[in-house]
Amino acid sequence: MSEETSVLNKDLEEELLYLRKENKKLARQITNLQGILDRSKLMSMSRNNLSAMIATEKIRQEKYMNLLLDNCPDIIIMLDNNNRVAYCTENFLRESRWIDAGTVKGRLFGEVFQKFAGQEWIDRVSGLFTQSTLDKKSISIEEALDFSQSDIRRNYIINFTPMLGRDGQAEGSIILFHDMTELVRAKEEAEKASLAKSNFLATMSHEMRTPMNAVIGMTTIGKSAADIDKKDYCLGKISEASTHLLGVINDILDMSKIEANRFELSFTDFEMERMLMRTANVINFRVEEKEQNFAVKIDREIPFSIVGDEQRLAQVIANLLSNAVKFTPQRGSVTLSAHKEKEENGEYSLRFEVSDTGIGITPEQQDRLFQSFAQADSGIARKYGGTGLGLVISKRIVEMMGGRIWVESEFGRGSSFIFTIKAKRGAIEPHMRLPVSEETWKKLRVLAVDDSRDVLEFFRSLAGQKGFHCDTAADGMEALRVIEANKHDPYNIIFVDWKMPDLNGVELTDRIKHAEMGDSVVIMISAHDWSVVEAEAKKAGVDAFISKPLFSSVIFEQIGRCLGSARADAAVDKTHEAVGSFKGKRILLAEDIEINREIAISLLEHTGVSIDCAENGLIAYEMARKNLKSYDLILMDIHMPEQDGYETTRRIRALKLPVAGKIPIIAMTANVFREDIEKCLAAGMNDHLGKPLDMDEVMSKLKTYLTGPEKLPH
Repeated sequence: MSEETSVLNKDLEEELLYLRKENKKLARQITNLQGILDRSKLMSMSRNNLSAMIATEKIRQEKYMNLLLDNCPDIIIMLDNNNRVAYCTENFLRESRWIDAGTVKGRLFGEVFQKFAGQEWIDRVSGLFTQSTLDKKSISIEEALDFSQSDIRRNYIINFTPMLGRDGQAEGSIILFHDMTELVRAKEEAEKASLAKSNFLATMSHEMRTPMNAVIGMTTIGKSAADIDKKDYCLGKISEASTHLLGVINDILDMSKIEANRFELSFTDFEMERMLMRTANVINFRVEEKEQNFAVKIDREIPFSIVGDEQRLAQVIANLLSNAVKFTPQRGSVTLSAHKEKEENGEYSLRFEVSDTGIGITPEQQDRLFQSFAQADSGIARKYGGTGLGLVISKRIVEMMGGRIWVESEFGRGSSFIFTIKAKRGAIEPHMRLPVSEETWKKLRVLAVDDSRDVLEFFRSLAGQKGFHCDTAADGMEALRVIEANKHDPYNIIFVDWKMPDLNGVELTDRIKHAEMGDSVVIMISAHDWSVVEAEAKKAGVDAFISKPLFSSVIFEQIGRCLGSARADAAVDKTHEAVGSFKGKRILLAEDIEINREIAISLLEHTGVSIDCAENGLIAYEMARKNLKSYDLILMDIHMPEQDGYETTRRIRALKLPVAGKIPIIAMTANVFREDIEKCLAAGMNDHLGKPLDMDEVMSKLKTYLTGPEKLPH
């Protein structure tokens, strides 16, 4: 190879090496340029995505802002600098009944509000808004407006706020109307409730102080009185005042349990008619005092016994009867009715109604009747007395029994208080008190004489039920004519009302018995106490006496006795049974208060029972430990020093003596709430007596545990 060729190749190789280096440099530049281009594209895409996201977020925010304004419960209006409407919420359009926002926008504030506000109001409010704009401060005012023009004004708090720009100049304003109507009403109701409670406390003070004044006053008079009749009079007034005071306290306690949601019912099986009989007897003396006509009507479709809270049902009926007697004038009428409404799947719907011919109740008073701490009228309350709680408590009881209570009344024309309950048929079946054959009933001839149509209808109903013959007479003279017309087929029994016009029951009986008008048995019926007329009636020849209101079971039993059955004679109504003797029985009385021991001993001294006393729980335990076999029953106070009744009972039950688990222990305490009673039973006691002691309840418990079978503690 020539030298020239060799040099040329070398130059070419160097040039090629150079070109290769330049090519690599160019490739790097191209790569860098491509990266810059890619980053530029990415930034451009990011900018586009960001713009899209911002636009989407703006749309979303506008959407929620519109939703917020459209669904805002408050009314919002925006005004421009010329006080023209720039914006309003949908709520404003709905409330004020504008067609759409287009009919409002651009209008002056005053022009828009002329639809539901007077010019004087608009001028006054506009002046306040102008001043707020000048002061650059928000203001709030309270106004009542009728946006819907429905004659119902609602209360609003109106907030006016100037909208200031960055330069501090007003560019418009916002008006917000916040509806405060419900809060205002709640405040008014709370104020009314507070006032009602204040009035209630004042009434309670009067209701409690009045009988206490009578107790203290009559006690003072009785102490200084030498005449025994005067002392008896004072004792009678003390008894009446104490009973009234106890009723007030019971109402307050029941109301407190209702307020605390601790009011409960206790269901037992009981006889319906016997419950109504006992309840009616409670108010009989008041009926007698006011010489009112009191009738009880019981639907024969009502089950003989039902399952329910006998005491609470009786409480409702007694309260309604007491009110009826209280608000009914002299010689007015009061009627208690009980009916079966329907029966479904063994459950009865029973309806009770107490109607009267009293003063009646206005519609306004009726609205307040069943409200807590309220009375129909304070003037009536002052005139007639009462706590005003009875109907509230009754309403609660009735509702807990699955029913409702209401009143039907016209002022000046009497009232009817009606309530319903739901109850199941009880297991107690009517036992045969009268072994009188069906044939004997059919032969029986009865005459009923009374100036009350209800009483005569009652006897006709009984005759249809038992199948005996019954004639009626509306007065004494008509009765004599009927007896004379039937002298060849005389009446076996004649029921005669005591108080009748022209010829009363005693005079009629005298004519029947002493004028050879037959050999009938005469039974006198009256709403008055038998002792008032007993001597005169017996002299005239009256054979027996029955109190009003009349009950079918009492009539049937009296007829049975008159028919000469030995078994019927023995079937005396339990409510009139004589108190049994507990002679030979011994009681341990644990009571720390001396006067309470004295009262218990005095109440029981006529029964012949022996009583040993213990001044506290420890002494009672020691007496029981040493001599438990000699006691037939223990009356145990709960709150005593040294050792309370619960602990004393538990220690007695724990004694290693055969009788320790069997001897009846009865709590005797002023704690009468259900949980208190359950606590007594849980401690090992058999039963409970509430203070102040009710003599009938005491005797019933003693008879159960001293003459009945021994009972183990619960």
